[in-house]
Amino acid sequence: MLELSHVYKVFNPNTVNEKIALNDLSLTLNDGDFVTVIGGNGAGKSTMLNAIAGVWRPDAGKILIDGVDVTAMPEHKRAKFLGRVFQDPMLGTAAGMGIDENLALAARRGKFRGLGWGISKAEKVEYKEKLKTLELGLEDRMTAKVGLLSGGQRQALTLLMASLQQPKLLLLDEHTAALDPKTAAKVLALTDRIVKENKLTTLMITHNMKDAIAHGNRLIMMHEGRVILDIAGEDKKKLTVDDLLAKFSVASGSEFANDRAMLS
Repeated sequence: MLELSHVYKVFNPNTVNEKIALNDLSLTLNDGDFVTVIGGNGAGKSTMLNAIAGVWRPDAGKILIDGVDVTAMPEHKRAKFLGRVFQDPMLGTAAGMGIDENLALAARRGKFRGLGWGISKAEKVEYKEKLKTLELGLEDRMTAKVGLLSGGQRQALTLLMASLQQPKLLLLDEHTAALDPKTAAKVLALTDRIVKENKLTTLMITHNMKDAIAHGNRLIMMHEGRVILDIAGEDKKKLTVDDLLAKFSVASGSEFANDRAMLS
């Protein structure tokens, strides 16, 4: 469902600020994989997600989604393949629009838009049923402005919006990092349910090693712009944070340098 082949990305080339963000990165996700991604600061995690989403084009290498070469495809065109939830709860939704209007925007992404009524009665019924599955009472507040929602409510809504069209690939960019632990746990439980029910191929970046181990069927660790660990199946289920730190040290030849990941 996703193939990254020998991808390179360098920022500020040939200057004192040159940074090799992706260094011969290769990664394949099979249909239905739920892959968690962890790594220290500057490991290339978010750069990889932005390359997949088309925020910038790789300097070299190829990116394929469901067999389609999207390497040179602009961001707005490849959006039809993707769903994405950002770290900041303020992103991914239109704060000044209603909950129902945000869902309508998500439902129409990549489709032709005519001059008919914005939201039909049938759509309102559908959105209400979808919102009920979040178990947050939002189905009774469909016309409320999204900017009035809490961070957790907003991330839950963004998850629903991102999965509404059952994308080829769901990208989660530290989508619980800005939430308190209790709310983060609820959003992660909702993530697991949405991914499972819709059978979505998912790539989830997290700074929390425990979450990386507990969620998904596969875990990868990045370091200096490439994948240095790839653990799946029974091996992943048996992992502990100490195991992961030890494996990182062996694979990278250095200590894991990210206090936030280790303390979470």
